[in-house]
Amino acid sequence: MYTVYSYAAYLLISIVLTVWVGRTLYRRGRVFVVDAFRGNEQIADSVNHLLIVGFYLVNIGLVALAMKYGDKPRDVTAALEWLSTKIGLVLVVLGVLHFFNVLTLARMRRKALYPSPLPPPPLVDPLPNRPR
Repeated sequence: MYTVYSYAAYLLISIVLTVWVGRTLYRRGRVFVVDAFRGNEQIADSVNHLLIVGFYLVNIGLVALAMKYGDKPRDVTAALEWLSTKIGLVLVVLGVLHFFNVLTLARMRRKALYPSPLPPPPLVDPLPNRPR
């Protein structure tokens, strides 16, 4: 019986945390996405929406897959340890995904603010005399 209650608590806590973090990132991160796209709000909103959909897919997919792994809790102590391990994994993944989203936005912003001063070099055929 501990297994069923542990699974229910795990799903509830994990999905609530994922949705809370996702909504916070979506609302508060919009300013950064708009800035990264040089004020183009239509593209920024579209990219922001795609980011949140991917965020939800990865996190909820991980939550679903992680349920299978590990020993099943057989008493209250094991259930709490199992639950803390699973929730901890979800929190670490949320943090890592958040870090990579922020890193990506920072790189996009840097490219928008400081475009490359030189155009890319022209493509040169390395073997100009080869038969075609």
